[in-house]
Amino acid sequence: MNFNVRILDDHFHDYCGVVGVYGHEEAAKLVYLGLYALQHRGQESAGIVSTDGKGLYSHRAMGEVEEIFTPDVLNALPGCASIGHTRYSTAGDKALLNAQPIMVDCNKGKISIGHNGNLTNAADWRRKLEHRGSIFQTNSDTEVVVHLLAKSQARNLSGALGDALNQCEGAYSLVVLTPDELYAVRDPRGFRPLNLAKFTTPTGETAWIVASETCAFDLLNAQYLREIEPGEMLRISKSGLESIHFAPEKPLQQCIFEHVYFARPDSTIFGRSVNDSREALGRQLAREHPVDADLVVPVPDSGVPAAVGYAMESGIPFRMGLIRNHYIGRTFIEPSQAIRNFGVKLKLNPVRGLMDGKRVILVDDSIVRGTTSRKIVRMVREAGAKEVHVRISCPPTISPCYYGVDTPTREELIASSNSPEEIRRFLGADSLGYISLAGLRKSVGDTKGNFCTSCYTGNYPTDLVQLEVREGASSRKLGEPAAVTVEREG
Repeated sequence: MNFNVRILDDHFHDYCGVVGVYGHEEAAKLVYLGLYALQHRGQESAGIVSTDGKGLYSHRAMGEVEEIFTPDVLNALPGCASIGHTRYSTAGDKALLNAQPIMVDCNKGKISIGHNGNLTNAADWRRKLEHRGSIFQTNSDTEVVVHLLAKSQARNLSGALGDALNQCEGAYSLVVLTPDELYAVRDPRGFRPLNLAKFTTPTGETAWIVASETCAFDLLNAQYLREIEPGEMLRISKSGLESIHFAPEKPLQQCIFEHVYFARPDSTIFGRSVNDSREALGRQLAREHPVDADLVVPVPDSGVPAAVGYAMESGIPFRMGLIRNHYIGRTFIEPSQAIRNFGVKLKLNPVRGLMDGKRVILVDDSIVRGTTSRKIVRMVREAGAKEVHVRISCPPTISPCYYGVDTPTREELIASSNSPEEIRRFLGADSLGYISLAGLRKSVGDTKGNFCTSCYTGNYPTDLVQLEVREGASSRKLGEPAAVTVEREG
């Protein structure tokens, strides 16, 4: 029998997670555990770099954290400081050379960098730097930072790093390791999360950990302290913590989709519980789009908290009518004889006895292309549902993200060119309700306009992106790189 290997493609792709530990004799092992907690942020590759105060020691590989870092590998990463990165290849390039953290030995010494985010002016800088003679080893935008850092006239690393980053535009949450220091850096708009915690070593000393999400701290019994502030460079060394504000203050643009989908519900992101936000989204969704039905059923796993909120607000019973198979990877083998909705069936299976003859409210976090949602609606109907009402806990996604989220091009986003009624017909649902943008902001406590919502509005906070959107060349789709292909990192 002939088989085809396919990539499982559902929702937005995950992107990147970063972790850094300073002041613990088993730093690399603790970073490994932190990456394990952040595995949902990227499954294509992972890497850890450690230092013993003299050199930097690195291991990077394709695959998931557990399979990459065996005991022998971790034992070969010595020292009391370490950083780690887990990555999703957002532009389809899965080459090991793009795995992070990247490591260089330049005029500023030995440096390793892990990056979550996307530099929107990276292509422009890459062209300029190559014209001046710089040689790039990867197609990652993170390498632009290294070249700018090496060209800085600043005498110390913090100054050079500040010089480099002040020439970069877009989203970056960085962990940077040298033989004797660890830096945690966040862009001045605060697009991506980065958090600080402390814990006590077996000898009673204080060690420090930074991570994309606070769920990484829970695993290590670390005490959450605060966010790395937007525009802050936190230097961690034997002298303790030094906070350096390297960039002029800019209006906050925290990624609202962290609360809708990306972050784990047990994390605190931008100072707020993700689970609280998602339940509030569900409650608001029930207020905005009520419907007479028998069951509230989430699309697992990301739709569960919002469905709980919808059920609590509406008084309609919550039921796990779809069961997710957690033991499949991102690839699978499909028989050449087509099985209807094979990819979705491999991942989700309906509980027929629950939904047979029932009016079902199906709650999910987003609709991107719409093809997966259509298959799920069909599956629920085939399980016997009398009615299927789809409720989405974010507004229609009409624009690509330039800040570290791998969204499709505008043409591929179903809501960019179709009304909710047209999408409802495409899905085959009895009704479709998206939460309003105002309802989304209310649910995440955004009273000051501190969140980036460009994927729902098409209004981008960086000048370069505004220019690309306005003057994008007709020979390429909106959202595709211009002239030079630069990997969206994180």
